[in-house]
Amino acid sequence: MLSIENVSYKYKNSEKDVLKEVTASFEGGKIHAVVGPSGSGKTTLLSIMAGLDSPKSGTVAIDGDDLATMDLDKYRRERVSMIFQAFQLFPLLTAVENVCYPMELNGMGRKEAEERAKVLLDNVGIGADKHKRFPSNLSGGEQQRVAIARSLASGAKLILADEPTGNLDVENGDAVIGILSDLAHNDGYCVIVVTHDLDIAAASDVVFRMSDGVVTMGDVKS
Repeated sequence: MLSIENVSYKYKNSEKDVLKEVTASFEGGKIHAVVGPSGSGKTTLLSIMAGLDSPKSGTVAIDGDDLATMDLDKYRRERVSMIFQAFQLFPLLTAVENVCYPMELNGMGRKEAEERAKVLLDNVGIGADKHKRFPSNLSGGEQQRVAIARSLASGAKLILADEPTGNLDVENGDAVIGILSDLAHNDGYCVIVVTHDLDIAAASDVVFRMSDGVVTMGDVKS
């Protein structure tokens, strides 16, 4: 679903390329891990795939559509969703309201959005007793599940996750890995995870390794 070809990137006022002619492809139905040490360019690559930054050179395309020719605000609303290490939930919105937000942003009515939000929350293990809780009244694992439900709300089939287990204990981290794997393998999502978590790498279908702005293919499971 997502392809990157000869992508390079450097920060303003810097002579050093953070990404160096990166080429990679990511498919629906698979979970992909991008691993590497801090400073290797992982987060920059994720930002470019999300349309938050533009490459200095090279192309990024989703289903053959070049991001350089697209309305990137619309792309981020409708075709790609992100999951963050720090959850990034709205603190003054309940779990249901957080999941409703992207649907209402795309024009869905409140009642329909609420019904779909409840289903999405149930699907990631957040029961009705927690639908109306604020993020501060949820555990870290529960907040990340809400964040995953919110990422599904737009209907985008591309999910980009930045260290999604970084703030979780082992049990909750394993649960999040399981949810992401199910989304890829059972529902056809293209899931791309930037991570230091070796358990995510072990559970992924494809592993890309980054070092000093260069990507190499790692393990590919048949």
